[in-house]
Amino acid sequence: MALSFFQKAPQFWERRGPTALLLWPLSWIYSWILRIRKLMGDLGLSNQQPAPVPIIIVGNIRVGGTGKTPIVIALAQRLSQLGWKPGIISRGYGSVQISPTQVRSDSDPIQVGDEPVLIAKRTYDQFPIWVFPKRQQSIKALLAHSPDVNVIISDDGLQHSGLSRWPAREGGRDIEFVVRDGRGEGNGFLLPAGPLRESADRGRDATLFTESVNHQKSGLLDEYFKGRRAFTLLGTLGAPYQLIDSGNTQTFVKISEEFLPAQITAIAALGNPQRFFNALQKQGITAKQLALPDHASYTPEFFSGIKAQCILITEKDAVKCAAISDERIWVVPMNLNLPDNLLDWLQSILQRPDPHRYNL
Repeated sequence: MALSFFQKAPQFWERRGPTALLLWPLSWIYSWILRIRKLMGDLGLSNQQPAPVPIIIVGNIRVGGTGKTPIVIALAQRLSQLGWKPGIISRGYGSVQISPTQVRSDSDPIQVGDEPVLIAKRTYDQFPIWVFPKRQQSIKALLAHSPDVNVIISDDGLQHSGLSRWPAREGGRDIEFVVRDGRGEGNGFLLPAGPLRESADRGRDATLFTESVNHQKSGLLDEYFKGRRAFTLLGTLGAPYQLIDSGNTQTFVKISEEFLPAQITAIAALGNPQRFFNALQKQGITAKQLALPDHASYTPEFFSGIKAQCILITEKDAVKCAAISDERIWVVPMNLNLPDNLLDWLQSILQRPDPHRYNL
């Protein structure tokens, strides 16, 4: 079951109302499917092979985006600065590839997915990026092509049973990050009665909060969540740049001074588009808001139908607009800084000896 079944996250996922309770029996069946899959993995009945390098999984238990891709980008960049050689794998949402495929900044997002292309563009093709639904095959292809890679970052994959891992909490050096935004776990139900792919109490190595949430008011709760390490990542919006001329930048102050709120439209095709709109408001930008389903595509006709003098979009949306020439469109980048205590904790785990070597 996936978010595409609903196109957009339904409102009943946020509360335990009549619709959610009516669908709860299906969620119960789904929970048993998850238990059976886990049991097969525990008994060694699934075809899992450990990777020869540590795996960092950046995923979420809630359907829809919680801000994983900027974290993948920041992790790869910071680990590279620390001397590591990261590689990146992704399912490539919407990808039509029939075998593992390397992604570059000029790849077609329709062919390989919008998020992998965004990662390649933001990192200037510095890291090898491979996409394929079967992540074991992506890892093999990546390491065969780039044997110097010594850590792999997986954009999503927490629920991918074919991806073998030995979590850090169990003495391994593979790391599972659960990314959580201000929406939390909604009504707490599994699909389809709620937004959860698996239980909110799943084992985790650490939780990454991508925005401030109400229960995080003390330093202790910033450091631990559900008994595991937790880190709050605060992102900032960069200066908007024009879609047809990336060298032409504009400040938020100038945009707010030049255009009336009714003349500005903000568009976001994200799992949580409201986070983008809220960030713009914090920069003094009051605009008409147009939220689209995650991974939505764009056409010139779509933008020509928008009555606005200034259109603000995300970088994830921009990778799907390469064929669009509209001087009204401005791209708003998101910059994310990782705290030093997260990087120290991360390195202490990655430097552990390979546990598989001593478990033969």
